[in-house]
Amino acid sequence: MVTDSALLLHLQTEVLEAVARGETIASIAELLCRRAEAMAPGAICSILAIDGAGRVQPLAAPSLPPEFSAALVDLPIGPQTGSCGTAAYTKQPVMVTDIDNDPLWADYRALAQPLGLRACWSSPICDKNGQTVATFAFYYRTCRGPNVVERDIVQTCLHLCALAIDHDKVRARSERLAYFDVLTGLPNRGHFDELLADAVSHKAPFGLLLIDIDHLKVVNDTVGHVVGDLMIRTLAERIAGAHSSLVACRLGGDEFAVLVPACGTETCLHDAATTIIEAAAGLIHADGQAIDPHITLGGALFGADGEDSGSLRQNADFALYHAKEIRRGGFVRFTPDLRTSMLERARMVRDVDLALSENRILAHYQPVVRLDTAEIVGVEALARMRMPDGRIASAGEFHAAFADPRIAWQLTGQIMNQVARDVRQWLDDGIDFQHVGINVTSGDFLRGDLEQRIVDTFGAARVPLHHIALEVNEAVFMGGIDQVPKTVSALRERGVLVALDDFGTGFASLTHLLSFPVDVIKIDKSFVDRIGSDAASSTIVGCIIEVARKLDMKIVAEGIEAADQVQALAELGCKLGQGFLFSRPCSAEDTTSLLTTFAQKRVPLRQASKLSA
Repeated sequence: MVTDSALLLHLQTEVLEAVARGETIASIAELLCRRAEAMAPGAICSILAIDGAGRVQPLAAPSLPPEFSAALVDLPIGPQTGSCGTAAYTKQPVMVTDIDNDPLWADYRALAQPLGLRACWSSPICDKNGQTVATFAFYYRTCRGPNVVERDIVQTCLHLCALAIDHDKVRARSERLAYFDVLTGLPNRGHFDELLADAVSHKAPFGLLLIDIDHLKVVNDTVGHVVGDLMIRTLAERIAGAHSSLVACRLGGDEFAVLVPACGTETCLHDAATTIIEAAAGLIHADGQAIDPHITLGGALFGADGEDSGSLRQNADFALYHAKEIRRGGFVRFTPDLRTSMLERARMVRDVDLALSENRILAHYQPVVRLDTAEIVGVEALARMRMPDGRIASAGEFHAAFADPRIAWQLTGQIMNQVARDVRQWLDDGIDFQHVGINVTSGDFLRGDLEQRIVDTFGAARVPLHHIALEVNEAVFMGGIDQVPKTVSALRERGVLVALDDFGTGFASLTHLLSFPVDVIKIDKSFVDRIGSDAASSTIVGCIIEVARKLDMKIVAEGIEAADQVQALAELGCKLGQGFLFSRPCSAEDTTSLLTTFAQKRVPLRQASKLSA
């Protein structure tokens, strides 16, 4: 019998066209089996894929019952695993002419005998690296081997099957690069966009969670990107594995998104967020480092918080941004007021950005006084903005813009430059000036250059650093930014005073004073307002003053507006304060007049100032 070359050529053309059309490898394998069986009527064809772990994954066997193929799923290849498993293992064709008695089929003949299969000829299909990727087999219902025609058919099918599998791998690799993140294996931003659009199109309830890894940049900057990448991969695995129903994607950098199917209530969304936060917890060990990762989540519900992909995603992003400000390591769900506040913040950022470019940011000063004599011992520099109409806006009117790290960094720079000029003038005028407090934000620490900026700015103005007090509030101290304690300690060593601002309003407690490297504690106005009339507030302030005294720290009471507050604070042992009772924040010119009249006389300091001038 002679092989019909025309039929084989037609088969080759048909398969190559199917490959070109992008048909699945399973459909191409089935096409090959059916055409091979048509050309070799006495044969039953089977194609098995071999995965990277060396296990069998059926591709096509159209003339065998599904139960037969199902029994082979995940079967490990080996030297005694039937015809196909052995051929895949040895990378050599295996011809078994008597399944009933051949030892290769000892564990598998129970599958073949009920189907009347008596012989099997299997050939391995290897890739260009020599790894077995599939097997092509002919089963026979009689105890025999292949004839010449069948050998030609199989030879052609092996070649076509290898081409189809190689093309499928290239296609799968390209698809993976296009739709999946290389580092984590999760669906990437483009794939997420499609998944989100598909979820919206079905109109069924679902939730969207957006996730940020907290302080990833700090990890990259301090221990390197290799550890940072490990952190990303580990958290990706934990987020994706939090629950089988969740669809996790990586949007890039430290950003992830999770679709929560069948979620139509705030409780459901909150439960999903909690599950993810709990799954993400746990130390990550790498190169002798132990990292305690945290994630922050914002979420929105389809329908209630947005009926299209754009609005839903934007609202979830608003919630995430808000969470990063007020609930690091936690979850915030979108509410309509968040959109209003975010748009207002964006307007403020634009206004402050313009004011910075037009040099309309000003430094005003509020005196810090001795409560017993009302002498000025220092001032606090406060940012003000001259509006286009000439009005001077207080910091409270544009404070939300400070949440933008770039704006905060630029604004601090302009304030420091003005303060340096003003202090130099006071020293040149021989005023008994002691120190000026400068407020700094998280944005000032994130760049890692705050120490050098202060040294350079005041050095250029010939202002000794012991005249500078760095005011850092609790939220910044407790914000988890590694640069904060390092920078604060370095500046203290250079002579800069450090004040813990707004004490009592955030997370810090009396016990934290043991680890915070500060010289001054500023008691928040909320306590001062109630002192004398509220026993609890008086007790707390008294405790703070006593602890600070024993730790050799100064206390400044903020927001003093009445004489009875001064008396109550003095009775508790507080010696310094500031507030409207003494002076509102005022311009450098007015501050010069106040200092000239009310500054505490410190002859040694004046002499030192003249020398430095």
